[in-house]
Amino acid sequence: MFTYQNNVFHAEHVALSDIADQYGTPCYVYSKAAFTQHFKAYTGAFGDHPHLVAYAVKANSNLAVLQVLAQLGAGFDIVSRGELERVLAAGGQPERIVFSGVAKTVEEIERALTVGIHCFNVESVAELERIDAVARRMNTVAPVSLRVNPNVDAQTHPYISTGLKENKFGIDIDLAFDVITNMQTDALRWKGVDCHIGSQLTETQPFLDAMDLVLALVDRLSAAGVALSHIDMGGGLGVCYNDEQPPAVSDYIGAMLARLGERQLSVVLEPGRSIAANAGVFLTSVEYLKRNGDKHFAIVDGAMNDLIRPSLYSAWMAIQAVTPHENGTAAQFDVVGPVCETGDFLGKDRLLNLTPGDVLAVKGAGAYGFVMASNYNSRPKVCEIMVDGDQHQVIRERETLAQLWQGEHLLKG
Repeated sequence: MFTYQNNVFHAEHVALSDIADQYGTPCYVYSKAAFTQHFKAYTGAFGDHPHLVAYAVKANSNLAVLQVLAQLGAGFDIVSRGELERVLAAGGQPERIVFSGVAKTVEEIERALTVGIHCFNVESVAELERIDAVARRMNTVAPVSLRVNPNVDAQTHPYISTGLKENKFGIDIDLAFDVITNMQTDALRWKGVDCHIGSQLTETQPFLDAMDLVLALVDRLSAAGVALSHIDMGGGLGVCYNDEQPPAVSDYIGAMLARLGERQLSVVLEPGRSIAANAGVFLTSVEYLKRNGDKHFAIVDGAMNDLIRPSLYSAWMAIQAVTPHENGTAAQFDVVGPVCETGDFLGKDRLLNLTPGDVLAVKGAGAYGFVMASNYNSRPKVCEIMVDGDQHQVIRERETLAQLWQGEHLLKG
C-alpha cells in the first residue's frame, strides 16, 4: 500500500510529498487498505472455524483506525478504561471485547460488566477475587478467562517478552488448574484459557510450544468437568521491519488449527503490530545536515517524543526519501531529532542522499508510534492522516502550543 510511483513514495494513490506539503511534518500517515488487508488475512485464514480476531488497541488507538476495524467485524483487546471507551466511541461491539492487563481497577471492572464485554483475561488470583466480588455486588456474572504464563521463551526483545516466569504477566501454568477448579462461583463464568508470550515473534514454534501446554491444561480441566469454550493465544506475530521473515498469517493459523485436532474450541487471537505496523509511515523533514569529522548527521524535525521505538527498543525501522534524488550529500547518516537527549534518533548509519528540506518516510510506524508519543521538551503531538484510495483526511489534529499547558495552573498570589 506504500509504493514508489513516478519516483515519489505514495500511500495508496496519494503522493506523500503532497501530504507533507498540505499538513506539514512531522506526521503519521496510514493506509485504510493496508489495515483492511492485514485484518482480513486473519479472518480469511480461519475459514469456518469459530474465532474472534481481537485487535490489540494499544498498537494504534486512533478512533478512525478502530472504526475501520469495527466495520470489518473486528473484536478488540483492551487494557484500560480509556481503550474501552475508545472502542465504544468508534462503533466497536462490547460483546467482542476482551479486557487484558494486570491492574484492572474496580471502576474498570464495573464499567466492563455494565457494557457486557466478551470476557476478562485474568492475570492474578487477587484480580479474580476482585472480579468475583464486584460481580456479586452488581448481581451479575462475570465472563473470565485465565491468563497463564507457560514459561516459553519468545526469543524477542526482553521489554516485549511476556511469557517467562520473571515477567509480570499471567499465572504460572502449573498453578492454573487449581486456581480454576477452586474458583467455581456463581458470579464467575469460565470461558477459556489465555496465553500471550511476547511480541515481534518471527517463528511459529514458540506459539505452538505454548499452545501445547495450554491444550494440555484444557484437556485436564475437561476431564475434571470444567468445560471451556475457547483458547486465547494472544498476539505477537512479527512483521518485516528490515530483513525479518515472519510466517504468513495463513501458515501461523493453519498450524494452530492443526494442533487443535478434534477439540471443539473457538480460537481468540489478539494481533496488533501485524495489523497496524506496516499500515503506517512517519514523515519527517530534514532541517540541517551536519558533519562531525567522519560522522554525518541528518537533523530532522521528528524526534523520540514522536516515535520512541528506536530509542526505547533500539528498534530498526527503514528510512527512505519520499522523493529520491542524487543532488545532495550521499553518506551514512545518523537520522537524529531536536530533543536534547543523545538517545534521540530515528535511525543510525543509513545510506541516504540528502539536502535540507527533503522529506523522509520512516516505515513500519503504524504500530507503537503515535500511541507512545509524549510532549517531552514541550513539543506538540503531531497530526495523523488516513489515506483511502486517492482521498486523505485528518484523523487527529496537530496539537497547538496552547494545548501543551491546557489544564495547568499558575500559582495564586
